[in-house]
Amino acid sequence: MSGSRQRLHLNKRPTWVLLLVSLVTVFLVIAYVYTPRSFSAACFLFASSSCGTTFFQKPLLSSPSRELTDAEITSKAVIREILRTPPIQSKNPKIAFMFLTPGSLPFEKLWDKFFYGHEDRLSVYVHASKEKPIHVSPYFVGRDIHSEKLAWGKFSMVEAEKRLLANALADPDNQHFVLLSDSCIPVHNFEYVYNYLIFSNVSFIDCFLDPGPHGNGRYSDHMLPEVKKEDFRKGSQAASDLMMPCRAGRGEGSPTDKWKMKQIALEIEWFSMTRQHAIIVMADSLYHKKFKVYCKPGNYCFLCMFTCACRQRPLACVFGTQPNMEGRNCYSDEHYLQTFFHMKDPGGIANWSVTHVDWSEGKWHPKSYRSQDVTFELLKNIMRTVMTRPCMWNGVKRPCYLFARKFYPETLEKLIYLFSNYAEVYH
Repeated sequence: MSGSRQRLHLNKRPTWVLLLVSLVTVFLVIAYVYTPRSFSAACFLFASSSCGTTFFQKPLLSSPSRELTDAEITSKAVIREILRTPPIQSKNPKIAFMFLTPGSLPFEKLWDKFFYGHEDRLSVYVHASKEKPIHVSPYFVGRDIHSEKLAWGKFSMVEAEKRLLANALADPDNQHFVLLSDSCIPVHNFEYVYNYLIFSNVSFIDCFLDPGPHGNGRYSDHMLPEVKKEDFRKGSQAASDLMMPCRAGRGEGSPTDKWKMKQIALEIEWFSMTRQHAIIVMADSLYHKKFKVYCKPGNYCFLCMFTCACRQRPLACVFGTQPNMEGRNCYSDEHYLQTFFHMKDPGGIANWSVTHVDWSEGKWHPKSYRSQDVTFELLKNIMRTVMTRPCMWNGVKRPCYLFARKFYPETLEKLIYLFSNYAEVYH
């Protein structure tokens, strides 16, 4: 009998050993699979001083990945305070129409028709970079601001935008700020545009991630630590990285060629922003300086040689004797505001521009409309153009565009004739 009990006891021992080994194995597997990423399995299982903060000692609020600079702390505090402060409610909210132009505005008469009867709901500001404009509309008379010459594609474009914003912010009634060019036209009536912008809760700034050479390929590591590559954004679909500061020489090229070259260089981001965002832009110096120093255009004449009569140093342009240094093929007007708002208030922008431009031809510059192109059908199509995703205005699907470009000056009379009809479509 005793021999039988002993054999039974011996038979049970392997079962307990197997069960114990199985439990230990399961425990180790679970520990390995569910170990926090920042800790090794050994540190997770056996806490020691050499492991630093253990899983069980980890604080609820994680510390920042790096220590912020004084400039970043200041910028963060100022922007946070502006965003938290409710905008001042104006009894007479206005839209500031800010025109960035080399000289006279060819479509003043059309804008005069658009503005007529709404004098108390708008302000006009004109930044003429080359010559003093000759105005034909009373809405534009006396509205020129102090202007500086622009080097198209360079940071002086951003400085001109800020100059317009600064002047427009001086009027406390201005609640929305629209940047327009000399080739822009309205495609809706004033009432529609006014309600669309004044009652919107976002700024209309095109902003997207472009991982290619014409997007993040323009990024410079010198922008670190404040601007990381994964935060770098773009706002224009223009192929402007092939645009350059060379110009047609005296007597070279037809007037049309010269006008096209001027227009090609104007592929900047045509934004529309709230007063709160305009104040933030004016308050920024940290990111302003980063882009001014480290986001500069290259000196390439390739596109110029094929789009106008530019013949300056053709061999140097073709063979690229001036290397594309890091951050030297970058256009601040396409990246500065987009990156800035992506980092500081991504939920406050709509990620599209309310100014239509047609890139469907696949050329280095968007389609320019001549007199024979301008029809009622064209303007209707611009108004009804749908992007890859619907344009949601305060949660409601609405037309994406309020303005359009690029129209030749010769289209003026036709546009005036059609305006009263096309601007009323769907209203």
